[in-house]
Amino acid sequence: MRSTTIGLLSYSHWTHTMYRCVLTLALVMASASASPSAQAQTHRPFPVQALRGEMVITQSPDLSLNGKPARLAPGARVRGASNMLQQPAALTGEKLMVHYTVDPNGLLMDVWVLNPVELSNKTWPRTPQEAATWTFDQAAQLWIKR
Repeated sequence: MRSTTIGLLSYSHWTHTMYRCVLTLALVMASASASPSAQAQTHRPFPVQALRGEMVITQSPDLSLNGKPARLAPGARVRGASNMLQQPAALTGEKLMVHYTVDPNGLLMDVWVLNPVELSNKTWPRTPQEAATWTFDQAAQLWIKR
């Protein structure tokens, strides 16, 4: 342990850590403020069964999906454009372009609100029938019409 004597007081890096705390806090704050904007500009990996649609939450868990009534499953996860979990009630009334998965009962299980980078990928199936006739490149996150 390194220590220095200043006058009659002993100064140790282990006991006087305030300057390290301030530096660490500054670094954490800088990375936290840069993180959401950087994340929002990336393309997230979506599962092959994800479909694209326009969603409007009318009154959680009820919503309109592509103009038709639908419902969120119990335990459904809604992720915003920055991939952070969102409360469905906080999105009530907003018209959102999303990717979503459906559980075996036909309820929406996973929903991702699309960011501008993901919206630029125009080719994405809107129905299971389209997905069955297209080919999905998982690595590139691209659908190719056959």
